[in-house]
Amino acid sequence: NNQTIEKLKQMRLEAMAQLHLQHIKDNRIENITADEYLALLIDHQWEDRQNRKIERLLRQADFKQQANLADVNYTQNRNLDKNMFTRLGTLDFITRKENIILTGASGVGKSYLAQALGHQGCMMEYKTIYTNTARLFKKLKLSKVDGTYLKELGKLLKADLLILDDFGLQSFDNHARETLMDIIDDRYNKASTIISS
Repeated sequence: NNQTIEKLKQMRLEAMAQLHLQHIKDNRIENITADEYLALLIDHQWEDRQNRKIERLLRQADFKQQANLADVNYTQNRNLDKNMFTRLGTLDFITRKENIILTGASGVGKSYLAQALGHQGCMMEYKTIYTNTARLFKKLKLSKVDGTYLKELGKLLKADLLILDDFGLQSFDNHARETLMDIIDDRYNKASTIISS
């Protein structure tokens, strides 16, 4: 059994190894068939990998706040259509490679809504990038200087969902306009973008 557990660990099947060890210690193997036991171990390993993937996607998305679709407030003063937002929460727009623009007065929660959709995207295993628009443009301006501009644009293109928050708070110079055009042009009909302004 120790050799089996070590081999599982060497094959990077940690969750399976831990569950197998626990079942051996608790002597719970006798009551199940070999097929059921194998299915139990594989399901446990698969769930562990899925959970780690979702955690990685959430970490890489780099959200400002922990927003969740279940916690969205639909009070009267926000003018938020619950039915429409619930439909957006299915993320069909990502499958169709469509874009969303969230607009409204300051403080109504546009950033929260965008991040809630992004969080849902991560939960459904879509690669998501959340960024402040002004900071992104500054970063891309510097990347033109050091020669990594195309690489940075490539990262943005690989994301299934790009969230540009606080869009248009600062006026765009020529570089920012060109960069925006590059981003939108590269992602058009290939991936979804949410713009919050």
